Amino acid sequence: MAESFLPKPFAHSYEIAPEYAKSAVYFSCEFAIDQSFKIYSGGLGFLAGSHMRSAAALKQNLCGIGILWTHGYYNQARGENGELAVQFQKKEYAFLQDTGIRFTIPIHGHPVWLKALYLPGNIFNTVPMFFLSTDIEENDSLSRAITHRLYDNDPLRRIAQYIVLGAGGAKLLDELGADPEVWHLNEAHGLSAAFHLYGKHRSKEEVRKRLVFTTHTPEEAGNEKHDFNLLRDFTFFGSVPEIQVREITGIDGDVFNHSLAALRLARIANGVSKLHGEVSRQMWKDYPNICEITHVTNAQNKKYWADHGLEHARTRGDIEELAHRKRELKERLFRVVADQTGKLFDPKVLTLVWARRFAGYKRPDLITRDIRMFRELLNHTKYPIQIIWAGKPYPFDYGAIETFNHLIQLTKDYPNATVLVGYELELSRFLKNGADIWLNNPVVTREASGTSGMTAAMNGAVNLSTDDGWVCEFAKDGVNSFIIPPADRSLGAEARDRHDLLGFYKVLNEQVLPMYYDRPDEWYGTVLNSMNDVVPFFDADRMADEYYKRIYQ
Repeated sequence: MAESFLPKPFAHSYEIAPEYAKSAVYFSCEFAIDQSFKIYSGGLGFLAGSHMRSAAALKQNLCGIGILWTHGYYNQARGENGELAVQFQKKEYAFLQDTGIRFTIPIHGHPVWLKALYLPGNIFNTVPMFFLSTDIEENDSLSRAITHRLYDNDPLRRIAQYIVLGAGGAKLLDELGADPEVWHLNEAHGLSAAFHLYGKHRSKEEVRKRLVFTTHTPEEAGNEKHDFNLLRDFTFFGSVPEIQVREITGIDGDVFNHSLAALRLARIANGVSKLHGEVSRQMWKDYPNICEITHVTNAQNKKYWADHGLEHARTRGDIEELAHRKRELKERLFRVVADQTGKLFDPKVLTLVWARRFAGYKRPDLITRDIRMFRELLNHTKYPIQIIWAGKPYPFDYGAIETFNHLIQLTKDYPNATVLVGYELELSRFLKNGADIWLNNPVVTREASGTSGMTAAMNGAVNLSTDDGWVCEFAKDGVNSFIIPPADRSLGAEARDRHDLLGFYKVLNEQVLPMYYDRPDEWYGTVLNSMNDVVPFFDADRMADEYYKRIYQ
């Protein structure tokens, strides 16, 4: 019988399934586990939260390690004129248990105290999880602030945060007397754990035997880099001398590329969709001594996300029940719209939603860039439409914030278009449940996976998307989704965006709207196809199983 690798007070509450007996720890900067636990920013966290739930459902011998962010990411509110307002507020969580474990790690040569808190698996149906905080009285104010904000805009504090996650998480395992066989880095944020491992075993092979790495970044330029000497001065490499760091990572210049180092220290790495795996292999092919890069397509936990009423209608193939429940869920979403914006939306009208992290390559404002076409769409009398935007820009990405506020101003005078604030797990659920069309229009190959459309599809929203990320593995154009025809890859940015904008309007006006209004049976057939096709492959149970069978073993 397989046993939990964690000591008694923190052990798994279930009997470990024999096929998942291998012990594993999952390091992530963010986890979206519950609306009440605000330690996530976006897709990376949504993915990690779903993974922890599915790992528990499958009874895997895995635990999660993250950081307890005192102020979370940020509270997204409105200013006096309705524009985005960023608020940082201290959070308290009565459901976390103090482990009693406190220890120090060196940061910039200075001992910083860490406190470990424990989230039992039965609270939110996850595996056992641990969260580290420096915001305790043993530390000075500078050290306390390290774990205040997720993705702090101070680059030096970010380095300190990565040391807390990686080296701190590794030291926590030592304190627990736990020695997992697999160390899974979800992105390279926890890379300092690898140097802790090397310091312990003094063998690169021992590190490679344990370490696996999931990369989410489809462009080399997007991978985090720091000055090598700065990292050394910050004690990022722990007790490992510089000469050995350079030897085991193969990095001999002044610039330390975190992802490249991870690819050289891991036994295997994976992209997060089939396309992203191909893009990653192409991106890193000229770098010697990296590990194999395969792919495990991201997924979301259906048990958490799927509305029971819609799921009941799906299993029975009952279009009438599906339409009735969808209308109820639209009305629920529209109460949120009315409360936030004073706009009264109509549940009979096709509702299009764009909701995810606001970032340039995701092009939140793409469909508004031809203002004449946008106005014609909103004023259409034969085929009316309602449009909702939501999502959090990074609080110091002023370009993304400007786009967010531009959309607020642009939609102000239209009763059928609006922008919502407070985009977290619960609003995300309302939007997915209430959307008819889920719009996803990133620049192709820039979206490594993009998982919001999976949970939208589980809840009767049909994806209208560029052919990128997970969509390439799911979409049957016109059958379970609508695909914007791909642009020629040789086009410049402006021409490519114009091509995609025109493609969106063509698909919407010629396929989506006529089907929704004139052929409702065909529309709900498409909705059912979408709901049926998204499971089981894009349910996180498949993903958690695949990590064990293809990456951990």
